[in-house]
Amino acid sequence: MAEIGIELILFYGLVGLIAGFIDAIAGGGGLLTLPSLILSGLDPMSALATNKLQSTFGSGTATLTFFRHGYLNGRKILLFMLLSGGGASLGTLAVSAIPTQDIAKALPFLIMGVALYFILSPTLSNEHSRALMPEWLFLALCVPLIGFYDGIFGPGTGSFFMVAFTLLRGQGAIHATAQSKVCNLASNFASLATFALSGKIVLAAGIPMGVGQALGAWLGARASIRVGIALIRPLVVLVSLSLATRLAFEAFPSLKSLIFGQ
Repeated sequence: MAEIGIELILFYGLVGLIAGFIDAIAGGGGLLTLPSLILSGLDPMSALATNKLQSTFGSGTATLTFFRHGYLNGRKILLFMLLSGGGASLGTLAVSAIPTQDIAKALPFLIMGVALYFILSPTLSNEHSRALMPEWLFLALCVPLIGFYDGIFGPGTGSFFMVAFTLLRGQGAIHATAQSKVCNLASNFASLATFALSGKIVLAAGIPMGVGQALGAWLGARASIRVGIALIRPLVVLVSLSLATRLAFEAFPSLKSLIFGQ
């Protein structure tokens, strides 16, 4: 791509700021950052690699903010990161052996289910509820499995972690958001390490967007802590519906033609 000027650096920073705020609360910041990187001139592989760099800034800052406010246990942070990151690494290694086109076709329906869960769940609140799965099984199965999905495909990972923590572990919305960020940080970092070996990361784009992500994530995490479910629920629903729509158009090209007549 052409040399990155001050206008493009400011653009990256602004996009990162907005995406970081949304991502810290509901996930889905890649809906903004990845298309922005491609539109600015990066090839798809460089955009994917750079997107992992900048998103790591955001998930790391959000994790640190939630930890400082007492929503995370120090020992569990390491355990979550180990299991989620390990799953993501395995997913990245397995990407060539699994038919991702089948995942792409099922994904819009799964993410739509996430949106419906957050719309209809009468028990969703900032308070803890009865867990449906013991912690040891959740750690052994769900955390590495969702991390594996992030390594092999990616979109909607934060939403899947949110549902897992609230539905299966009975976590309150703020605690679920905090723990989702830890798991997302680990899976992002594992993928970033893989991309770093490819030499495709564009630092001139990733760093300013990452700085914006960090500031946005700090603001978003603090807003989540202060406002709670009144902010988390509508943002998760909005992000999930937007992501499901985009993925449906990508997986079923005829759907876009049917709706827009193109």
